[in-house]
Amino acid sequence: MANRLLGKKVLLGVTGGIAAYKILSLIRNLIKNGAEVQVIMTPDAHHFVTPLSLSTLSKKPVYADFYNQEGTWNSHVELGLWADIMLIAPCTAHTLAKMATGLCDNLLMGVYLSAKCPVWVAPAMDLDMYVHPTTKENLNTLQSFGNVIIPVEEGDLASGLSGLGRMAEPETLFRHLENFFHKPSSSSSLRKKKVLITAGPTFEAIDPVRFIGNHASGKMGFALAEEAAHRGAEVILISGPSSMQALHPNISLHAVTSTLEMMEEVFRYYDRVDIAIMSAAVSDYTPKYFSDQKIKKHHDDFVIELVKNPDILKKMGEHKQHQFLVGFALETQNEEEYAKAKLANKNLDMIVLNSLQDSGAGFKSNTNKITIFTKEGESRVFDLKTKKEVAQDILDLVEQKLG
Repeated sequence: MANRLLGKKVLLGVTGGIAAYKILSLIRNLIKNGAEVQVIMTPDAHHFVTPLSLSTLSKKPVYADFYNQEGTWNSHVELGLWADIMLIAPCTAHTLAKMATGLCDNLLMGVYLSAKCPVWVAPAMDLDMYVHPTTKENLNTLQSFGNVIIPVEEGDLASGLSGLGRMAEPETLFRHLENFFHKPSSSSSLRKKKVLITAGPTFEAIDPVRFIGNHASGKMGFALAEEAAHRGAEVILISGPSSMQALHPNISLHAVTSTLEMMEEVFRYYDRVDIAIMSAAVSDYTPKYFSDQKIKKHHDDFVIELVKNPDILKKMGEHKQHQFLVGFALETQNEEEYAKAKLANKNLDMIVLNSLQDSGAGFKSNTNKITIFTKEGESRVFDLKTKKEVAQDILDLVEQKLG
């Protein structure tokens, strides 16, 4: 696929937050993928990252003042006109407030107020600052201006607290920019199609604090959702518990926990979709009894009686009308035999097999190695690839089958 960032002009505003050092990784990735990057710093950003580091990676001088040492003017107007997109990351509460009120006291604010391109903001601040009513109001104000807010993440903060306020990771920021510049091909058969995708594990509750689950991360399902959305599809992504984020605006994310919840959500939309790709690793069994209080340690042995969960994929095959239905099979033995049986028994159009015997495949990994079987008797074996590339291979074949 074509490099989406090649030749794109990215104006990167860096403000005085501890997350500023992470921007070095983003710049490196953007330059590696052919983008032009122009960095503008606020005066306080110098405390957290050096202009030399930023200019070395961006291969351009870094601007911080309206005038340089020779007394010549750094035109905020020209910078605002130059860019295809402007990203302010990290964006502190201080800069956020200036943007919301139009306070122009540094070069970055001058460029922001002059920018004709889309402006994206990646907030970064401590928990109490992030949840303060004024911060929420400022974020809402920026959104009303048409600025795009990249959601903060949850985790450990510089203050020692833990919670919301962390800047989105550089990889996430990069994916946002990559998505922005992607234009689906007019020849893609997924344009205007509705695609349902499931992702992640399901958790079956034992008591209020314990559950039965598996190690699925959701990475494969989310990669499929992003790729389908890139190709112009309207994606309904139903995910069990996962830390992954859906970035593309064409993705509607629906969070569930248990297999029963996933089944209910799937059949809420199944009749209306053109394609369904079931990559979630749902729990086959669930505890027969749920304790509404935490179970205490009274005995050396403890037995949990399990009952079978509904087979969502089989039920989808039984009710299939116009949909193109894709299943997944993760096996540890007799892989091809089990996958082909599942393809036939569940009335699938295609099944994607991956084996835990293959190094680099399976749960939590960023890579996967698959074999695809179709109802026409075809089989295609693929090399070990990133899950993004695997998603492309799967959807290439889906498009081919759709004609």
